[in-house]
Amino acid sequence: NGVSKIPLSIFCCPLGVNYPLCRKTINITQPRFSGTDAFGYTSFLAYSRISDISFHYEFHLKFQLANNHSALQNNLIFFTGQKGYGLNGDDFLAVGLLNGSVVYSYNLGSGIASIRSDPLNLSLGVHTVHLGKFFQEGWLKVDDHKNKSIIAPGRLVGLNVFSQFYIGGYSEYTPDLLPNGADFKNGFQGCIFTLQVRTEKDGHFRGLGNPEGHPNAGRSVGQCHASPCSLMKCGNGGTCIESGTSVYCNCTTRWKGAFCTETVSICDPEHDPPHHCSRGATCISLPHGYTCFCPLGTTGIYCEQGKAEFQ
Repeated sequence: NGVSKIPLSIFCCPLGVNYPLCRKTINITQPRFSGTDAFGYTSFLAYSRISDISFHYEFHLKFQLANNHSALQNNLIFFTGQKGYGLNGDDFLAVGLLNGSVVYSYNLGSGIASIRSDPLNLSLGVHTVHLGKFFQEGWLKVDDHKNKSIIAPGRLVGLNVFSQFYIGGYSEYTPDLLPNGADFKNGFQGCIFTLQVRTEKDGHFRGLGNPEGHPNAGRSVGQCHASPCSLMKCGNGGTCIESGTSVYCNCTTRWKGAFCTETVSICDPEHDPPHHCSRGATCISLPHGYTCFCPLGTTGIYCEQGKAEFQ
């Protein structure tokens, strides 16, 4: 039945069944991970490889920690990649928790780029992570912290990974087989409410797996019993919305951000009414209003006029 038995009659249950003795079938919509046991086995979900992740990707993630101690020390959230055979051949993408902060690292084959967030506000019930990469540049935004970015070293721009996409842990923890910078020592402890990806700048976010939402494998994963909206505090009149596997704050006018605590600028797409800068122009907020920075070949208050060419 897929059950793994290790010494002392400790059972590692396959995906979809739970304790005791891995006999109880459960429906998992919001997975709960139990971290790493005394024998080094982690609870995890494994999804099919994301084939179009090389040059551009963005991930949205929401999670709840099981505790504010061991869950924050050195814990993997998700990973894809493989150990290379050259000096700098370790292509990987890894996100985890280290000493109270979120760490996002990737290697395109020319060295590790790593971003570390400010320490998490542990009074929040749910934490939100947005991260991405476009060619060499990566960025990370956690909760309502400021966005952080980094440029990967070297000249390589593509992330070439061939492994499955692991959430919460690894199928087998063998440090020597993991790339340097991706070898988090423990599995994730807590619930993951949302994990979505898009690989085109203007594309739609989607769930993992093929078909979407279906993992290939897993171990010792339970169902989170807490409602994410009972843990999230949306500020300034915002409303928590649960839609399938997605959870978010629906903000009122003039507010944005993971918890509706950031003010909408007149140049933001959420602003009502919208600014009048023509397509291709850049809107720049001012203390009282805004101005439009015109691209080459246009002029006017809103960059709506073409410049006459000199003969």
